[in-house]
Amino acid sequence: MRILLAFCSLSGNTRDVARAIRARCEAAGHAVTWIEADVQTLAAATGGPEHDLYLLGAWTDNAGRTPPEMKRFIAELVEAVGKPERLAVFGTGETQWGEEYYCGAVRRMAAFFGTGYPRLEIEQMPHGERDARAIDRWTDHVLTHTETLRNADPARFIA
Repeated sequence: MRILLAFCSLSGNTRDVARAIRARCEAAGHAVTWIEADVQTLAAATGGPEHDLYLLGAWTDNAGRTPPEMKRFIAELVEAVGKPERLAVFGTGETQWGEEYYCGAVRRMAAFFGTGYPRLEIEQMPHGERDARAIDRWTDHVLTHTETLRNADPARFIA
């Protein structure tokens, strides 16, 4: 499966989550296109913008907002391929700024795309076995769910 993994990271925390996700996807035999939306555009996508699965990650900006770099990337993605059906989101945030703002970018992106996948939200930076397990479980769930959708007989699939 071809996976586009795009993210933006301010301090490196979201990049660390993205690295763990990429490693898990590649270990499962998938080809991952890596885009750092802070410095790259969708034009950097190997083989063009069309992929089987899109994974988008972001840190959360002031008052739960999505960083401008990710907003730009999302606009490029929607212009190129529309709103992909197979798209999952992940990110980092800090509860110290208030629960209503925690991982606000992740929640906003999920709502914008209307994704049916669960969100992956990590407090500050991924550390310890608990976060590693959460990242692995989330990635495995997204991959399994996507493979099921890709291989389902459309005439028999009922949502």
